[in-house]
Amino acid sequence: MGPKKYYLSVIMDLFNNEIISYNVSRMNDNYLVLDTLEKARSTIDNLSGILLHSDQGHQYTSNDYKKYITTHDILPSMSRKGNCIDNACIESFFFHFKEECFRIEQPQSKKGLIVAIRDYIHFYNHERCQLKLNKLAPVEYRHQLAA
Repeated sequence: MGPKKYYLSVIMDLFNNEIISYNVSRMNDNYLVLDTLEKARSTIDNLSGILLHSDQGHQYTSNDYKKYITTHDILPSMSRKGNCIDNACIESFFFHFKEECFRIEQPQSKKGLIVAIRDYIHFYNHERCQLKLNKLAPVEYRHQLAA
């Protein structure tokens, strides 16, 4: 794909590490984050009262973000400045994502990138077993506990 840079915004449910929403953009801006939240709202019936953890990036400290989470009764949580350990779960996801999705082949177009991301997130949620989930994939773990 050459030197073009894309950004991936992800919301993970820490109950089972399931990726519930994601969005890809050429810009790492408020729209990327707010659109990811809107997609999460279409996935989950009610976000009211959930705790949403983020780093201290400019998008998460912006007035637009604060207004959005206040309007939807979402509780904010932020990492300490410069402390990636506070985001260990999502950092782990991105490490595996980069290693497992792009190590062998790099997409050559935006469409190829979108397909690779969609396919990987489906794989991650439905097929990729995790030791801390009793060697189950996130969706399988959720279904097992709901049964």
